[in-house]
Amino acid sequence: MKVTVSRKAHFNAAHRLYRKDWSMEKNDTVFGKCNNPNYHGHNYELIVSVTGEIDQETGFVIDVKILSDLIKEHIENAFDHKNLNLDVPDFKDLNPTAENIAVVIWNKLRIFIDDKKDLEVTLFETPRNFVTYKGN
Repeated sequence: MKVTVSRKAHFNAAHRLYRKDWSMEKNDTVFGKCNNPNYHGHNYELIVSVTGEIDQETGFVIDVKILSDLIKEHIENAFDHKNLNLDVPDFKDLNPTAENIAVVIWNKLRIFIDDKKDLEVTLFETPRNFVTYKGN
């Protein structure tokens, strides 16, 4: 029997959506106000879910305290109150769209989660705009 355990987290970050190899006009056409050269910010909401078999000894799929600590150390500390374009090396050459942020978060956490368990990241950029990445 598989069960999914989820943990919510939050971080605030600024970003700018643009491509260095495009003209300002093309960036404006594709990214609109998100291409603001002075950046803009979001109050990101994050849900990290781990799905797997229940350990018969502990009763856990994953210890939520461990999951919480992983999110705090590897995501919140790295992204909170940062300019993703300037302060987070993962986005030096990667446009920090919600889709790309979710994939980066998944990759940062995947190495700490047992291979037998599935990992899913849902990132809310706004209450109505969100993306989900499951590693495929």
